[in-house]
Amino acid sequence: MATLEQERAQFAWECAQESIGAHNGDYGDYVNDTKGLPALIMNSGLMQVMAFLHEKGGRHETLGKHLRDWLHERYQTPADFNEFMEELLAMEPRRFQDITAEALAWLKWLRQIAPALQN
Repeated sequence: MATLEQERAQFAWECAQESIGAHNGDYGDYVNDTKGLPALIMNSGLMQVMAFLHEKGGRHETLGKHLRDWLHERYQTPADFNEFMEELLAMEPRRFQDITAEALAWLKWLRQIAPALQN
């Protein structure tokens, strides 16, 4: 049975590999986005960042989808952007904090794995 850290790493690996295929020309930009996303969440908040990624589209939306998919896997939050945001809006503060903490924990893996696949 895999540990939670192994599950995070495996999911990050799969997302990074998927992004290489989906964003051939701008995978380097995706990698840079992964590096800055945790600080952006800590400064602006999870909902604001998810809205920003969705609005920007392209590789940003891919990154937002990857994060939503992981949170769906761990907390059964909706994978769809609108439903995800509506659930966060109605969520108890403690659960919201837990989900934000999990988002940051998973992003630690993605920001390490994505650059490793760049070459």
